[in-house]
Amino acid sequence: MPVQYERKGEFALITIDNPPVNALSREVRAGLVEAVERYDNDDGAQVGILVCAGRTFIAGADIREFGKPPQEPFLPDVVNRIEACVKPIVAVLHGTTLGGGLEVAMGCHYRIAMGGTKLGLPEVNLGIMPGAGGTQRLPRLVGLEAALDMMTSGRPISADRAKELGLIEVIFTNQEPVEAGLDFARSLVDRSAPTIRTSELNDKLDDPASSAPLLEDWREKLSRKRRGEIAPQKIISALKIAYSEPFEIGLAKERELFSELMESDQRKGLIHAFFSERKVAKIPELKQAGPRPVETVGVIGGGTMGAGIAVAHLLSGLTVIMIERDKDSLERGIANLEGILKGSVARGKISAEQKQTLMDQKFSSSLRYDDLQSADIVIEAAFEDLAVKQDIFRQLNRACKPGCVLATNTSYLDINLIADVTARPEDVIGLHFFSPAHVMKLLEVVVPDKTAPDVVATGFSLAKRLGKVAVRAGVCDGFIGNRILSTYRKCADYMVLDGASPYQVDRAVTEFGLPMGPFAMADLAGLDIGWANRKRLASARAVRERYATFSDKICENGWFGRKTGQGFYIYDEETPSGRPNPAVEHIIDTERSDAGLVTQDFSDAEIMRRYMAAMINEGANVLGAKIAQRPLDVDVTMLYGYGFPRWRGGPMKYADMIGLDRVLHDIRTFETEDAYFWQPSTLLVELVESDRSFESLNDER
Repeated sequence: MPVQYERKGEFALITIDNPPVNALSREVRAGLVEAVERYDNDDGAQVGILVCAGRTFIAGADIREFGKPPQEPFLPDVVNRIEACVKPIVAVLHGTTLGGGLEVAMGCHYRIAMGGTKLGLPEVNLGIMPGAGGTQRLPRLVGLEAALDMMTSGRPISADRAKELGLIEVIFTNQEPVEAGLDFARSLVDRSAPTIRTSELNDKLDDPASSAPLLEDWREKLSRKRRGEIAPQKIISALKIAYSEPFEIGLAKERELFSELMESDQRKGLIHAFFSERKVAKIPELKQAGPRPVETVGVIGGGTMGAGIAVAHLLSGLTVIMIERDKDSLERGIANLEGILKGSVARGKISAEQKQTLMDQKFSSSLRYDDLQSADIVIEAAFEDLAVKQDIFRQLNRACKPGCVLATNTSYLDINLIADVTARPEDVIGLHFFSPAHVMKLLEVVVPDKTAPDVVATGFSLAKRLGKVAVRAGVCDGFIGNRILSTYRKCADYMVLDGASPYQVDRAVTEFGLPMGPFAMADLAGLDIGWANRKRLASARAVRERYATFSDKICENGWFGRKTGQGFYIYDEETPSGRPNPAVEHIIDTERSDAGLVTQDFSDAEIMRRYMAAMINEGANVLGAKIAQRPLDVDVTMLYGYGFPRWRGGPMKYADMIGLDRVLHDIRTFETEDAYFWQPSTLLVELVESDRSFESLNDER
């Protein structure tokens, strides 16, 4: 049984032992009810002590039950039964006390914690809200503003903060949980402490009139910060009830709101994202080999990307050697790196002393490839030119020790052609970081034809150490993310040629939930980067392919986006975040006129139909070509590298939710306008004809 009942003199010890995280499975819930009933009827027991075995208190729901019909006893009833006990129960918290675990603790009459305990209600990040009384009990313990912050952010708080707020009574630092629980229970007996029910506390509840302005301020703030998400707004609605209605009505309203969220597409999208992030690391190579050891990292190039990559490794405790081609470039690279570290100090990520220690003890630089002899992996982050990268890899082949992993950060280039210039292609891999490399969580691990399994495993192991989410990708132009990006960016360009403005497209995309539209994003990345890539691909462009030249003409004016003060937008002191550039509209109008195009009006909804159809169709092509292993790999790439709204699950999950038949119908409709661009993916057609979803492929591949 996962719940045991034991008498310790006048105390009843109720122990949950459900490894690894004491999740609230049906068996645990049933065991809790049985143990509490036994305690309530045990005349010899004066205080109950609820503890958990292992490394943590209850860390939340049992993820094995996600998506399945709920089974009795339901958690709200369990918590209510605990709180209804005549005699007091003390919850002894340690490790992580999250979600339903914290709701159980709030149903107890006293709460103590071990030092280092984390407490939180993270349900909002799964598209739901606390549903076992959390929205009604938490404000009674900590007040409205703290409850708002905890529940709408989902961030856990420390034991110290919990004590400061009144969520726990005492912190024990040098005892085991059972021993601490017994000591606290004795103190309750000694002072004849009452049974304190959270539902009966009202001293931290303001009257509805005084709480209303704060709730409305938070509602407005969250509508901007978590744009499009419904769970934070439902939490505010539940809190409003806590301040205006009796506790029992609040519980009923909470359950109603919770049930609405459980049926929402946003919950489905966020649950999909949650599980996909855990499944994405399951790759075939890990069944064949373990990773090579990595402690020292070489970084070739000190530009924005190279410096960011170097900082990511330094902050993860690795030793870094930066190589540049000449003294001036190296000095700029070191300055770039120091600038990023100073930013980390300013944001409180590290102290000034830690920064100096990293520079003095973990970082070195050189102009000589021979100084990479100690490196376990070398990551090239030079200019995006095949000849330049091939020359670097010839040097690395000569200078690096046997077994050193040779990685390129290329965004588009054929890594097989880079590997082939070495005598050890089995050591070569792509590690495509996203800018800024020390911040962005995605790492595409790109696997050329001859790469050894342990090198792939090393890429995934390194990503984990850096705190990044790794996705396995095959070799093609742009790999997973940039290949899909280039397609939906073309779609955006075509809509602009056909009558939409770039600013309308950007607005529609941000309203959909992405942080930036494609034209604002291009300005941020630098328009010259896309321009260089279009020049590279010019010779391969098909005759039948439409080509929008307005971006090239903007670049010909020397307007490269934010770094030059203007691009699609103008950036100055008055509008640092950018305002539409009227000269761009003129360039676009001229191109339309010269091409004899007849324009049309686009609604925001029509823009997103096309934008998403292009993204989904190319995602299906990437899957069909086996560049991505599974649809979830595409979803994770777009979520973590391109800002796709997490609550929509990713483009392939979104396609499943709106219906693949609808997506295919849209593509075939658009195909009548441009049969070259709008070619339905073979995989998409097969799935529709067999009445299957992208989700059905996640466990097959």
